[in-house]
Amino acid sequence: MLPDHAHHFPGLTRIGALLADPGRAAMLWSLMDGTARPAGELTMIAGVSPSAASGHLARLTEGGLLAMEVSGRHRYYRIATPDIAAAIEALATLARASAPQREPERRPSAVPIDMRYARTCYDHLAGELAVRLFDSMLTRNWLTLAPNDSEKQGATPLDATPEGAQALTELGIDIKAQRARRRRFACTCIDWSERRPHLGGALGAAFLEACETHGWIEPTAKRRVLRVTPSGRQHFERFLNTP
Repeated sequence: MLPDHAHHFPGLTRIGALLADPGRAAMLWSLMDGTARPAGELTMIAGVSPSAASGHLARLTEGGLLAMEVSGRHRYYRIATPDIAAAIEALATLARASAPQREPERRPSAVPIDMRYARTCYDHLAGELAVRLFDSMLTRNWLTLAPNDSEKQGATPLDATPEGAQALTELGIDIKAQRARRRRFACTCIDWSERRPHLGGALGAAFLEACETHGWIEPTAKRRVLRVTPSGRQHFERFLNTP
């Protein structure tokens, strides 16, 4: 019998139970590149039997962490919302930060080297480059704390300043359209490898899309890993080193 106050927990035990199984955790982490994957592929990733995978996928879908899409006879699964993806990334950061370490280090050693500089965090930019760009956006007064909003899932809500809106518009981002989307306009997202915030939300996704459109960043054959092109390196270095 749970004590009375336990019934007021905001679903933490339910979410914790969903994430506690290694197979379900592996499925969720494999979907952090924003793609939808078939049940068969997720079964192999989890390393379980088809019947066990079916049960895991059903629990994750019923629990609201995954969304299912049907195409013909196939079922595809994806992370249900960008906010859930941000929460999973934050939990991964917390797990690494709280793990016992023999010697202090700047980054968790478990983060693959090729994922540290530039990668996707669901649908926005993550890694060392993302953190540095976010810091520069704050320094340039492009972003500010959003008024009359509350923190959700550990993310701090943000808004674009007039200067920031103009600069981002010049990059090809439709600020009005991003505000109209059915998700938070902008927020911080704690970076898995850097343990510091990068830009998330609809604006974060639009910023990554703009970088790809300009040819500064491109995907690679490895999931989530991004490549900064030569023109991208020149652009980002100018941006980061110019007040």
